[in-house]
Amino acid sequence: MTSIDRRTLLLGSGSVALLAACSSPSSGSPSPAAPASAGGAAAGAGGPLVISAIPDQDPAKLNRLYPLLATRLSAVTGLQVTYKPITDYTAVVRAFEIGDISMSWMGGLTGVQARARVSGATAVAQRDIDADFHSLFIANTASGLQPFSDVSGLKSLAGHSLTFGSETSTSGRLMPQYFLQQSGLDISQLKGKPGFSGSHDATIAAVVSGSFETGAVNEQVWTSTTKAGKVDLSKTVVLWKTPGFADYHWLARPDLDQRYGAGTTQKITDALLGLKKSNPDDAAILDLFAATSFIPTKNANYDQIQTVATSLGLLT
Repeated sequence: MTSIDRRTLLLGSGSVALLAACSSPSSGSPSPAAPASAGGAAAGAGGPLVISAIPDQDPAKLNRLYPLLATRLSAVTGLQVTYKPITDYTAVVRAFEIGDISMSWMGGLTGVQARARVSGATAVAQRDIDADFHSLFIANTASGLQPFSDVSGLKSLAGHSLTFGSETSTSGRLMPQYFLQQSGLDISQLKGKPGFSGSHDATIAAVVSGSFETGAVNEQVWTSTTKAGKVDLSKTVVLWKTPGFADYHWLARPDLDQRYGAGTTQKITDALLGLKKSNPDDAAILDLFAATSFIPTKNANYDQIQTVATSLGLLT
């Protein structure tokens, strides 16, 4: 992949709606957070340390996972850690920008967007599966489409409807659109405009129901959803798995130590990297993340994502 110059990201219009979605004060200062669920944890000078995440899956699952993680981080670090649910990808980036949240679970693209807005923000940890992540193209069996083994097979989607996930999803939109481009298929050759389901679960549901003939979904969500028996496999087929790319990661604001005490960024990072399958509390969290462990990462690992986003006109 040819590297091209980085450019500054402007997420564009809709800032008023995003401000409302993030419940941010007009001054741009961090908003108060709810009390931590973990007893005995101390709030720093900046109040509870608030984390969030892009809403890439069923909200019920996210609302089990992240409060559980916040409680575990509180116990390990002695800090008061709370989870703030946000229901829109771009609103997560905005909340990170204005300081409503200090750390967030980001996709590759949203992480690049947030770092463009917050100089000094740092990618600190990713799951063991995120260094070599994959998207899947799936289809309703009634479409007549058959699996293929090469990117050129994506040209067979011409004349069929397709839905992405969120508009700023790395594995549900950015990389799938890139591979469609690499195959030589123009978006205009699809049946109608692509849809944007909003999440990977919703993409799967739309394809199973036949609302869209094909869809792009992240491999991890597809695997966990099918293993849970929530997909009618008689109505769906996996067409192709993309080559790997770096994706999800924890992103930390540069003022984390200033707000919550020297060494806070490292303390939280060590807590994430220290989650072990052998510990029942940790295992519950890692299972919800569909991971065996967290591993270190760095900003440069997402250079490919920024290059692809720029080439597709998603960064200006």
